Amino acid sequence: MYKLSSQAMGAIMMALQESLMNQSDIVPVLQGFDLEVTADGLVVRNPPTIKVDNPPTTNTDIETSAK
Repeated sequence: MYKLSSQAMGAIMMALQESLMNQSDIVPVLQGFDLEVTADGLVVRNPPTIKVDNPPTTNTDIETSAK
């Protein structure tokens, strides 16, 4: 019996987050996972990456406690 490693669970959660953000189907991402059996359990050798566009911050966006 195989169990998912913490890394594999993280990869699934990242795939889910990406799917929700892009309103896309998660199935092709999961089907594309290359899995490896390790002592820690199943590991995803090609976990998804998430690209996030962050707007540039300005000094007015940052609160400081020192005044």
